[in-house]
Amino acid sequence: MQKFKILLYLILISFSVFAQEKRNLLTNTFSRSFVADALASDRGWVKYPSYNDRVGWERFSKGLREKYIKEGEKYLDFTWPVVRATEYMAFDRTGDRMVMENPQSVRMKVLQSLALAELMEGEGRFMDDIINGTFLFCEQTYWGLSACFYLYKNIDLDNGKKFKPNLPNNEDPIIDLWVGEVGSDLAWIYYFFKDEFNKISPIVSKRLKYELTNRVLEPYYIRNDLWWIRGGNNGKVNNWTPWCNYNMLTCILLVEEDPVKKANGIYKTMESVDLFYNIYPNDGGCDEGPTYWGYAGGKAFEYLSLLNSASNGKISIFDHPLVKEIGRYVYRAYIAGGEYFINFADSSPKGQPRAGVIYQYGQHIKDQTLIDFGAFQLSKIKYGEEPEITTLGPVLANLFSLNGWEKYAGNEPLTGEYYFPDLQVAIARDKEGSSDGFFMAAKGGHNDEQHNHNDVGSCIIFYNGKPVIVDVGVGTYTKQTFSDERYKIWTMQSDYHNLPLINGISQSPGRGFEAKDSKFTAGKSKITFTTNITDAYSQEANVENWMREYTFERGKKITISDSFKLKKVSGKTRLHFITPLQCDTQTPGIIYLKGEDFTIQMRYDNNIQNVRLEYKNIDDEKLAKIWGSKISILVFDIKEILTGKISIDISAKK
Repeated sequence: MQKFKILLYLILISFSVFAQEKRNLLTNTFSRSFVADALASDRGWVKYPSYNDRVGWERFSKGLREKYIKEGEKYLDFTWPVVRATEYMAFDRTGDRMVMENPQSVRMKVLQSLALAELMEGEGRFMDDIINGTFLFCEQTYWGLSACFYLYKNIDLDNGKKFKPNLPNNEDPIIDLWVGEVGSDLAWIYYFFKDEFNKISPIVSKRLKYELTNRVLEPYYIRNDLWWIRGGNNGKVNNWTPWCNYNMLTCILLVEEDPVKKANGIYKTMESVDLFYNIYPNDGGCDEGPTYWGYAGGKAFEYLSLLNSASNGKISIFDHPLVKEIGRYVYRAYIAGGEYFINFADSSPKGQPRAGVIYQYGQHIKDQTLIDFGAFQLSKIKYGEEPEITTLGPVLANLFSLNGWEKYAGNEPLTGEYYFPDLQVAIARDKEGSSDGFFMAAKGGHNDEQHNHNDVGSCIIFYNGKPVIVDVGVGTYTKQTFSDERYKIWTMQSDYHNLPLINGISQSPGRGFEAKDSKFTAGKSKITFTTNITDAYSQEANVENWMREYTFERGKKITISDSFKLKKVSGKTRLHFITPLQCDTQTPGIIYLKGEDFTIQMRYDNNIQNVRLEYKNIDDEKLAKIWGSKISILVFDIKEILTGKISIDISAKK
């Protein structure tokens, strides 16, 4: 078994050479004419019962139907919130995006709740409020986010100057994530309720189709300048591409009547999604992290699943190795407790994964571990006991595709060791299949990853499924998060990761600031990961060589070693470790980290001149929910030497 695992790592390493090739998984496999012929001529591909098929909707338990109905009843005769012009402009003025997103989110949730309640009950009680919400969105100039106004073209002013819009511009219909989300919800509402709308007023469905056509379909057909469609000037795409194209595919399939436009539009989505798979590493690793996976690899799965359904199974790439590896990433990056995941980059340390997507993905690629993990997560959230209120497409897919998941519940996948050679992320656990003992993840990589943090060489350590040494994660997104001031945010900086400060210099952002010579070796009792992080620092750091090594000895300890050679001493050199635990630094040579039911000891050698404890106050609501009002930073000052080795042993106090 151990030889097989080592062979697998070598195979993945050999695959990584081809990570940037133009695979074009979809369009190299299926021609435009094949797709046009394969598509269902009507909407018979939709396997959900129609609105008037009461037997079809009564397949769900009475208790669950009643809960969906009760959720909808909260919004009968609802007063819909308004998104004011000043709330759109707040992002440009202050960087606040939530003041606009919050009322928009409420609108979406309310319309979703009303639609699902009406589908479950079928008596027309919610129809007027559904019409109110539908017409409200039709009257709204723009369905997307103020944070995405950068997609607008500049406006030419009479004085010859150009103006970047800070309000929705109806003359330049752009498509961002939320335009797609709202559009796909409205497309399903059009599909289910068109005939009922026509009984009340044909203007509703006519207007709805007009808005979907002019805000979503036609702009998508004719535009190639939106970066997520074609990759922009640098050819880079990210999770927007499968996510937006999933919503475009939904709208095209449910609204477009012209067969030529439909076929060409769908093929365009395939060309676009190919770009996503083209840049994805062969090891299936998501550099945006596991909590982004649900809207990256997970959205790509939903796209493929929808395309497969619309072609009655004729268009499928679920047997491709890359598609399978992307699915498996999410359980390989899982730590413990149903919510803790490896969280490099902007990924959150705690999150609720998209359990239904994980389960369905496992079914499609016939991976039992992924099926088990999806079922485990479905069990954790007690799926089916409470109504799921979110974007209608995924809700419907879960409602009608998760039959039988209960028989797998309780099988929690806890990977013993794994290495992602393209991401350069190493994983080790004391006991495969158990959260008891230590878990460690460490990385090499580079500082231009998706949603990047300057964290080349950093690590995460857990004990008995609880955090010990952590990556704090990312706070609430603001204008600054995606600006040229991103790295002024403390959570993005290497000083707030488990890394050295070298001669007073932190790591720098950019593709050239990278790890080299990363190597992973896995044995039965010992796992090692080494990575050279010299080039993650600018020349001002005056570092000739800095090699970090992680040694994981099962059942014993984790050793973090830094071997270095400086060109000269030009500033302070120190190590940082971030922990949420109570720290005791009073004993020379040993630091005690105290958890609820365990104590971890960190032993350090005599090249450490001084150890002190600092605190970082947390005033961000998102981070405070995870870590509380502050986080501790252990600072190890290194003696002023040009060459040396520092070792820190981490073990559990018996």
